[in-house]
Amino acid sequence: MAARLATLEAIETAVWRELAAAAQDRGHAWRFMALATVDGDGVDVRTVVLRETDARRRELVFYSDARAGKIEQLAAHPAATALLWSPALDWQLRLRLDVEVETDGLAVTTRWARVKMTPTARDYLSPLTPGAPLQAAGTLPPAAMRESFAVLTARVRSVDWLELHADGNRRARFDADGARWLQP
Repeated sequence: MAARLATLEAIETAVWRELAAAAQDRGHAWRFMALATVDGDGVDVRTVVLRETDARRRELVFYSDARAGKIEQLAAHPAATALLWSPALDWQLRLRLDVEVETDGLAVTTRWARVKMTPTARDYLSPLTPGAPLQAAGTLPPAAMRESFAVLTARVRSVDWLELHADGNRRARFDADGARWLQP
């Protein structure tokens, strides 16, 4: 069993190191995370794929179809929460986020140039919006458009870290007020 991290500084550094690894490693448990947004007077949750991490700026980047419901939800209320679990680390993260959606500009064009040559591009090229009814299961021919590609940049306002461990669970929060231990 690996030694437990002893300090808040070491834990926060490890969290950002793991987030960076998740953006690069398709097998990392944190690559796919649940993202919750406000939907009217309720909450909507879906899985998103972590594409980039910038620890210095405390930012995460995801892609989306610009016509997806979460885009309208984020336009009305740009706050979100992400939930991540790693069975290898026995760590849960809850991230409070402020999310900016871009559908145009250099950030979008640069990333689209990388995505358009991959199978992922099909996710943004359908003539139908996400969730639209289909007559039957199957693949639709893609439309020749990039307008449905959006880049979501999530600024992390706080990290709530929980470690489950046989020697005792631990919890900490990292935010603008600093780092502190919490009751698990």
